[in-house]
Order: sequence, then structure tokens, then C-alpha cells
Amino acid sequence: MVLVGVVGKPNAGKTTFLNAACMTSAKVADYPFTTIEANKGIAYVRRQCVCKEFGVEDSPRNSLCFEGTRLIPVEVLDVAGLVPDAWQGRGLGNKFLDDLRRADVLIHVVDGSGSLDAEGNPVEPSSRNPLEDVLFLEREITMWLIEIIKRDWGKTCRRVDTEKSKLADLLAERLSGLAVKREHVLQALLDSGLKAVADKPKNWSDEDLYNFVNVLRGIAKPMLIALNKIDRPYSKKFIDGLKRDIKGSIVVPCSALAEYFLRKTADRGAIRYVSGDPEFEIVDSSKLSNKEVEMLGRIDEEILKVYGSCGVQEAIDKAMFDILGYIVVFPVEDANKLTDHEGRVLPDAFLVPKGTTAKQFAGMIHADLAKTFINAIDVRTHTRMGADHVLEDKMVIKITAAGARG
Repeated sequence: MVLVGVVGKPNAGKTTFLNAACMTSAKVADYPFTTIEANKGIAYVRRQCVCKEFGVEDSPRNSLCFEGTRLIPVEVLDVAGLVPDAWQGRGLGNKFLDDLRRADVLIHVVDGSGSLDAEGNPVEPSSRNPLEDVLFLEREITMWLIEIIKRDWGKTCRRVDTEKSKLADLLAERLSGLAVKREHVLQALLDSGLKAVADKPKNWSDEDLYNFVNVLRGIAKPMLIALNKIDRPYSKKFIDGLKRDIKGSIVVPCSALAEYFLRKTADRGAIRYVSGDPEFEIVDSSKLSNKEVEMLGRIDEEILKVYGSCGVQEAIDKAMFDILGYIVVFPVEDANKLTDHEGRVLPDAFLVPKGTTAKQFAGMIHADLAKTFINAIDVRTHTRMGADHVLEDKMVIKITAAGARG
């Protein structure tokens, strides 16, 4: 399952974001380092299901379907808050960074009201520019990676110089526990302008190494900015500036607190609301107090009508589809009935990286399917696809394998 790491400085709203996204009940409080141990939960990305297109009523197994919207699970990890110099062990730095090892993508929850200093302590509202938080956190992760690489940098340089080993291979091996892949290293060498001197890393300056690792961080641990607390005064003034100052990054305004309130209220049956919707509907006002009615009105006027959503679901969806570039594929065994061997209609929806081939996808379903793969069938067009055929988003396919059901 894809792992989304929720990061940020103390008190920025990371745990509230987790609770809003996953309907967990992790402890939150208005002081730094409320989170000591990493909190985990399951959130769902939203994608249009193909059930309406095919005119069928589906029976999901590994996901959910709500009125034609497929909800596919992803794992979310909220880690301890990060403070400056965490890479040197300050605060809960070492634990924070170790918790990020498996994360495929990061959502940086930033205090959008500018009311917390670098340590997460309250200061005058709007007195701290959120851009400072973005830059310091990126630097902390870069320095963490550098420290890991430096532990045997001398040995790495000697192996490249004397054994003619490839730097990309050695670094990918060194960083494999951090979900850093060889293609990440190769891309970072190219983008940092160091590909031409990759055979002489012993000649790299400290600045060269920093620039390379900083680029590698952005590739291997891509990050989305969730500008939180847009329900508070002063937050609106930072949104355009942040989008302007960190070009190339995705910035999503959000209110984790408002999202959590809407989802909890919907769970009580007082309103109809699905995470990420631009509106809600009151269905049982008797279950609402006057204060709750007032709060719903504020959320509607100040957040939903202004931003189109509370931002939490949008952040998760964009992290998955815009940053990681994942697509959704629906496998079936009966191409005519769109069922599996137990008769369930469109039972599964798989999140897979863009560029996944038919045979690779077969292996994601079951290792034996890849070993005995014959071909795949595009259910829409009834055309056969070979092992190297690249799958497309929302494709419905049947896998044909020797001695196995498709």
C-alpha cells in the first residue's frame, strides 16, 4: 500500500490532518510535541469509478464506491514534529526522520496563520511567513540524507575510482532502505548537472554534494504543501505568496479542523457529506446544537464557498495523482460480466505507477500471474495486450495466464 508521510513542525496541525483524513482519534493539543510516537491511519483517494460507464452496480472488495466515486485506501503516517537542526538529533529529530524512511510522498502541513515560531510555540499571528517553514523542513530532510551518505562517502568514492563501480548503483544500494531507487539517483545526477562528473565523486565539493542531495530529496521524497488553518485570520494573505515563492510545488489551502468536524458530524447522521465535497446537506437538524449550526454556517461561507473544499482530501488526491502520477486499474476475470471468480462486479481498484505494463500489473495481483502471463485484454475495446503494453488510467483489464484464472 502507498505510504503518505505527514510532516511539519510541532503544533502545525499534522495530527488533526491525520484525524480528518483517516477518522482516527490521535491525541491533539495546543502545544509542541503532542505527537511522540508516529500515528498511523488509512485514508482514501477519490477517483471516478467505471461502474456508471458500464451501467453496472459494483461490489467493491479492496476499496469503496459511493455514488460512482471510488475510494481507494492509502496508508498515512503522522510523525513527530520537526524543529531546526533535527538532522543533528535536536528535538525528536532522529525519530522523526527515521519514521519517514518508507514514505512514498510527503504532505507538509504548514501553519498558514503565521502564529507559531520555528519550534511550534505561539507568537503574534501573521508574524512568521510560512515560507520559512517550507525551506527549513526541506533543508532538514536534505541534511539527513547527506549524513547517511557521508557515513561511507569515502568508501563510495574509492569504489567508483578504483573498481569502476557506478555511483548511481552504490548510492541506490546505500539508500534502498529509504525507498530511494536507482532511477531517482540517475535523475538527480542529471538535474543537478553532475552527471558528467559522476565518475569522479572524490572531486565533488561540499556544495556539489548538497546540491545533488537536495535535488535527490525532491525526486525521491516529493512533497506537497498543505497550508493549514485557513479558518484563522491572516491565513489568506499567505496563500498567493507561498504559491509564488515556491514555484513548481503544489500548495493546497486547507482546514483540517473543519474537515474533521464535518466528517464527525456526518458520522452522527446530522449532515450528508463525503470527504472532499464542496458542500454538505443538513439531514437531521435535531442532532445539531445551536453552536454546531453556527459552525457549519461559517465553514460553508468562509471555507467551502471560498476554496471549494476543506483541502484535506484534495491534498491526498493531489499527492497521489499529481505528484506520484499514479493511475487506477480495474482487473476482472470475466470480461463480459466484469466479475471475479466469486461473481463480484468490479471488485478491485488498484493504484499503480504511471508506466506500469500489463505483465507488471499481473505481478501486482499475484506473483504467479506474472510468471505464467500470456496476455491481457482491454475490456472496453476487446483488444489483446502484450506483456509490455503500458496501462492507462481507469482501464478495465482481464489477465490471461497459463494454468490460472485471469
